[in-house]
Amino acid sequence: MASSQCCENPPTLSSTCGLGTVEQLGGLKTYVTGSPDSKLAMLLVSDVYGYEAPNLRKLADKIAAAGFYVVVPDFLYGDPYVPDDPQKPIQVWLKAHGTDKGYEDAKSVIADLKSKGIAAIGAAGFCWGEVKSPISILGAEVDKLSPPELVKQFEEILSGKTEVGSFVKIFPGVAHGWTVRYSVDDAGAVKKAEEAHEDMLAWFTKHIKR
Repeated sequence: MASSQCCENPPTLSSTCGLGTVEQLGGLKTYVTGSPDSKLAMLLVSDVYGYEAPNLRKLADKIAAAGFYVVVPDFLYGDPYVPDDPQKPIQVWLKAHGTDKGYEDAKSVIADLKSKGIAAIGAAGFCWGEVKSPISILGAEVDKLSPPELVKQFEEILSGKTEVGSFVKIFPGVAHGWTVRYSVDDAGAVKKAEEAHEDMLAWFTKHIKR
């Protein structure tokens, strides 16, 4: 059963936020930002609140400024989770938005990116979303869904896979969803989120190459 923690701090969604545009990609509405001439792409998978979350698009723009072509598909088909909707509690909502469908949709998005001449693609997921590629896990100290104990187990397993690069870090004093559901008025929260963003960007810059 899904924890209510995955739905805390809902953002105010906006279809007009961000420096990019909304286009069709792989059959999905997609927030696109960055130079279309870049050969390196980044696929961002939203949390349950979808691709119109302002902090997520702000992060996409930040990654684009580092030279990546960034895409944030609407894997939720215009149906992000709405808190306090008695007709669709989180357990019901999750059944309609399984990761198996997202997995298949991602294939179409990736195929479309490759058709545009993209040479390498990285991906990052936020809450909603076999390790054969380099992976970075940024965990929260206060997280019932992925507690530090579990993250440390991931780290132990990954450390034994010497053929796959990995990076694991647990951020103290932050809760589930802190990287995209922080308050812009909370300087401490912004600082922690930006630290995670920089770690993510450094990882992609190291591993996503032509």
